[in-house]
Amino acid sequence: MLLPDRNTVERLLRHYRTQERTVLSSPCDLSVRRRFEDTAYTLCVLMGVRSTPEALRAAERYVAPGSPL
Repeated sequence: MLLPDRNTVERLLRHYRTQERTVLSSPCDLSVRRRFEDTAYTLCVLMGVRSTPEALRAAERYVAPGSPL
């Protein structure tokens, strides 16, 4: 199985967390929500899972210091 670049996963996690705060502050803004959902989808694809919570857990484990490649 090919593994994603750690820097890319770290960047995407930061981006997801930033967008999460934005969605919480502007829940009715559809363009903000769409970008957030696109980021969540990309994270799922990179981590090879189907749900956002699962992708977040997998990504956080993957980029954790000392985690094996």
